[in-house]
Amino acid sequence: MSNNTTVAAPAETSSRGLLAVLLTGVFIAILDVAIANVAAPSIGTDLHANGAELQLVVAGYIITYAVLLITGARLGDLVGRRKMFLAGAAVFTAASLACGVAWTAVALIVFRLVQGAGAALMVPQVLSLIQLNFAGAARAKALSAYATVIAGGAIVGQIAGGVLVSADILGSGWRPVFLVNVPVGLVLLIAGARTLPKDSGNPARKLDLPGVATLSLAVIALVLPLVLGHELDWPAWTWVSLALCVIFTLAFAWVENRSSRTGGSPLVHGELLRAPGLVAGALALLAATANYGAILFLIAFFVQTGLSHGALAAGLVFLPSACAFGFASMNWRKLPARWHRLLPSAGLLLTMLALTGLAFAMDTGHISVWMEICILLFGLGMGSAFSPLFTIALWKVPPANAADASGVLTTVMQLGQVIGVAVFGSVLLNLMRAPSDAPHAGFVTALVMAATGVLGALIALGLPHANNTPGGSTS
Repeated sequence: MSNNTTVAAPAETSSRGLLAVLLTGVFIAILDVAIANVAAPSIGTDLHANGAELQLVVAGYIITYAVLLITGARLGDLVGRRKMFLAGAAVFTAASLACGVAWTAVALIVFRLVQGAGAALMVPQVLSLIQLNFAGAARAKALSAYATVIAGGAIVGQIAGGVLVSADILGSGWRPVFLVNVPVGLVLLIAGARTLPKDSGNPARKLDLPGVATLSLAVIALVLPLVLGHELDWPAWTWVSLALCVIFTLAFAWVENRSSRTGGSPLVHGELLRAPGLVAGALALLAATANYGAILFLIAFFVQTGLSHGALAAGLVFLPSACAFGFASMNWRKLPARWHRLLPSAGLLLTMLALTGLAFAMDTGHISVWMEICILLFGLGMGSAFSPLFTIALWKVPPANAADASGVLTTVMQLGQVIGVAVFGSVLLNLMRAPSDAPHAGFVTALVMAATGVLGALIALGLPHANNTPGGSTS
């Protein structure tokens, strides 16, 4: 399949500028997944939001973001990735401003939905542009930086949310957590217009409306009950929705298979799924991001509710993890190439051990040096797993399928975080009836999370051998 959107690899100086713009877009989008978590109590008090409304303030962004990611990737392939990145950035920036001046909880929910849609148009273009504009070691380095920003953005979101809410700038309370995106977004639009390579898109790919419809229904049917189920005490409709998710997923698979057989343009082509390492990498990323999203929720909740600390302390607890993650994800390529395939499994096993240690540290009922060491080791393990998983999963994807691979992996990661928070958050909250129960609830939840580290490590063993990866001889 021809692809007229491929552009020549940029020179070194311009490639750095391009990567900086792309990663900034990813950073502010991921930041907003986490930053509202810490600000939620302040938002609830100021806007008199009930529990369900507050859940939708936090989750509304995640819902539209997860639902539209694969569609956003295809739109970039269709009309041009530069246009779609800039359009997404513009929508995201405008919606951030609207969120910052929202006057009611309902208005904030609507603006958060729009903000998530903007992010879904912008973020999938990043992996596609990296795949098409970087090659060899430069691509591996860019993918490592991408993985670092994705995971680091979530941690920085926790920290930034705590700092901005605690600062209460000019009495504005929670509003700066959204308004901070506006100047960054404006700079991103100006820099993106000057830096992003022009491409005309590929109208031959088409949009695959039946695929978009069935996939959107499947994701909505999964995400809505997961984000609202516990708050609403799991009413009957949540279980019906989860059952419908299975039906819609099967319908999506049938639609895509039919589109492939009839010469259409399916959202997820069989050729993409046959790329070495993609499926195993995506499944391992699902397990890893479930743990990652859950640990952010678990620690923030434990520190604020169980230990009665403020939002700032809840954010700063993650600093060791952020530093360890960044160190590991940016330096794993310096290890011998024969070790690269083993890094995802080794990293996820390290997270299992860190979570087990964290369980005993939380059971003491206070923030200790051992707790911080375990959080650091968790970040080290995740950093050792995330970047190699990304690189290996995408290494053999043909450039013609770069947009689709981008949409699949970013969707898998977002769903992984939603599933992790819903499943492990429910375990924590069901065990906890009062703040005094927090140590035991955290202990059990962390142990349950550790088991998924083993699952992810076993899946990662199915990744391609070293001679098929960036570090191997055939790359």
